[in-house]
Amino acid sequence: MKAQRSTSPGVAAAMCALILAVLLAALDQTIVSTALPRIAEDLNGFDDIAWVSAAYLLASTAVTPLWGKLGDMYGRKRLYLASTTIFLIASVACGLVQNLPELIGSRVLQGVGGGGMIVLTFALVGDIAAPSQRGRYQAMFGSVYGVASIVGPLLGGVFTDQLSWRWAFLINLPIGAVALVIAARALPAVARQTTARIDYLGASMLAAIATGLILITSFGARWGWGSPAILGLIAATVALAVLLVPVERHAAAPVLPPAMFASWTVVGPSLIAFVANAAMFSVLVYLPTYLQIVHGVSATLSGISMLPLVAGLVASQSLAGRWAANAGRLRRILLAGLLVNLAGLLLLSTIGAATNALVLSSYFLITGVGIGMVPMVVMTTVQNSVPPADLGAASAVVTFARSIGAAFGVAVFATLLNTGFAGRTRGLPALGGFDAGRPDTIAQLPAASRDVALEAFAHATATGYLWMAPTLAIGILLALFLRPARRTEGTSGVPGLATRKDTVPTA
Repeated sequence: MKAQRSTSPGVAAAMCALILAVLLAALDQTIVSTALPRIAEDLNGFDDIAWVSAAYLLASTAVTPLWGKLGDMYGRKRLYLASTTIFLIASVACGLVQNLPELIGSRVLQGVGGGGMIVLTFALVGDIAAPSQRGRYQAMFGSVYGVASIVGPLLGGVFTDQLSWRWAFLINLPIGAVALVIAARALPAVARQTTARIDYLGASMLAAIATGLILITSFGARWGWGSPAILGLIAATVALAVLLVPVERHAAAPVLPPAMFASWTVVGPSLIAFVANAAMFSVLVYLPTYLQIVHGVSATLSGISMLPLVAGLVASQSLAGRWAANAGRLRRILLAGLLVNLAGLLLLSTIGAATNALVLSSYFLITGVGIGMVPMVVMTTVQNSVPPADLGAASAVVTFARSIGAAFGVAVFATLLNTGFAGRTRGLPALGGFDAGRPDTIAQLPAASRDVALEAFAHATATGYLWMAPTLAIGILLALFLRPARRTEGTSGVPGLATRKDTVPTA
């Protein structure tokens, strides 16, 4: 069937609500970063300030599979509205807190809502879009993530400097309220009936596994990779993962259906999502730091300097979404994206303290093009390989893999960066307390030491990207063995769109 070119008003309104929700949830992971120093100062919590970001990431990742499964069982629209409401209530709470423990607790609640918003948004695309249209819609979400990664820190800085850091949270309320009203009117209410009991045990074990993984990746370098705390977390997480298998096999309605993991079209893309996000977030998080430290630009200018990356990401997302209307092209698009992304990392591995702005912009553009082609294809491939009843659980698997991959990539790159920097600056004792998250550290050095430190930091950043390149090589190998499924289309309950029928593997 030829891909449909028009979009009904109802679907357009529904997509508008979903895009706003993704924007809010994505911004909330980035907008707080530039406000953290002021938050720590106002709430007197410098020692535990890292938990403000970690709490959101931990909670949103832990609840992702449960939200996805509950959506499959009881209807995604009502769960989506509930998760958005939780997110908005928690946003208000974050903006009104009086101390750091209150903020961390509110961030946990916000993560619970944000995790549901993200996974249910991706799954709802399966309810409102035919397989030939899904790639185009998923591409919109990927573009929103790219924009949020750059715009978020800029907005956080503006709110902190001009208004108050509390507006980094309170801004969610008017935007979220609009999204909530549109969603309530426009999203299709797909009827679902189930007599199965919720898999509370499996959900709790999975949440504990996610908690362990996030704590290990987020705090491994700080606590020490060989410390009893990290080793204990690793042992407990592995043990829970082993025990989860028989629990899910015997559950009436498992959070993660075991049969799903027998399909390479679910497992393969999820692994690719993990490695691709690990590489992507090492770029999105640490390139602005490189620009601020090595080139001495402000946080605002570093965001502007990253615009070529965002432009490449948005353009490639849009084009890949259109090309992916033909299921047979999915693997080729995925391989092309991973290869271009790998080329971008290899180019970034050549940057130094003297690399000029034009060269950097070209490297950023190429990297952005590669980054943009992967997420949409991964999600579309998985959604096209499962029946409608499992769309939520399947979307949750990919979202879960992305979140863990992002935390893993940031943690590994931070270790590579700090280790490489320390190795090249052992003769500069003034840098003993260097923190890659504080661009002012090097700027305060004596002039004689500053040039050496800048070159060392640039070299450590470049070497970090060289070491991250093999993760994408692994993704390429996985993609070579991937055979995306093609679904036929018929009439749909949503005006103007077709729906899914049986899955037919394609060569």
